[in-house]
Amino acid sequence: MNEHQGNPAHRHHRPEGVDDPTVEALGSLSKALETTERARGHLYSFHQLTGGADLELGRAVRLLREAGHAEWAAKAEAEILGRDVIPGHWTFQIIEAYNDTYYRPFVELERGVVNALAEGRDHLYEAEMKKARRTFPHHDHADRPPVEDS
Repeated sequence: MNEHQGNPAHRHHRPEGVDDPTVEALGSLSKALETTERARGHLYSFHQLTGGADLELGRAVRLLREAGHAEWAAKAEAEILGRDVIPGHWTFQIIEAYNDTYYRPFVELERGVVNALAEGRDHLYEAEMKKARRTFPHHDHADRPPVEDS
């Protein structure tokens, strides 16, 4: 049996005086930030996919020219290649604006709330859910990883 069975890491203990509604609110805040992290990842996917498409379009323009279709190559090059995805913006600028306007302020707010209300301890809601859902004495239902021998 794991020597830590029933002994979660200190960082996952609810600080004294933190009530259930606060732990639930912190869990909801954490979930909202995690969803924002996923949305940000999709922005990077959008950025990379759009950039890859533009590079491939450049290849298509070259191949159209080589195949004797200069008029279509010129049209694709003039109208689409390197075009803004929204007025005045390439995808990297959308990411920068998202990071500056929404993502970083959200991260800072979440950190401030957790520091102020839970002594900086993350994932209290999840840690308490894990504790409630464990099945003793199953070895894969431990509070934390076993201590490795040094």
